[in-house]
Amino acid sequence: MLSNSVDMKDLGEAHYVLGIEIMRNRSRKLLGLSQHNYINKVLKRFNMEACSPGDLPIGKGDRPSREQCPMTEQEQTNMKNKQYASLVGSLMYAQVYTRLDLSFVLSVFGRF
Repeated sequence: MLSNSVDMKDLGEAHYVLGIEIMRNRSRKLLGLSQHNYINKVLKRFNMEACSPGDLPIGKGDRPSREQCPMTEQEQTNMKNKQYASLVGSLMYAQVYTRLDLSFVLSVFGRF
């Protein structure tokens, strides 16, 4: 009906939208979303692809402290080369669409 009103072509079912993979299992009536490729690109971009998966690195009640901040001039110089805000922003994109479990840790590190 829409193609009668607008010039368009049918490209079939969507498999990716904005970097989000769409997985369908019609027989089981399941629909899944995954950002596996996006997360791998983020890990590679920030040189963290060798990290092992696991639980979140922070638990309820844990808080970053001043003792964890770079203290020496050398540590501060090294941190200037880190893209901390960009990393937090990249993770927030994943959190908004498919990784709701990252919400707490991102809220903590976004303030840090």
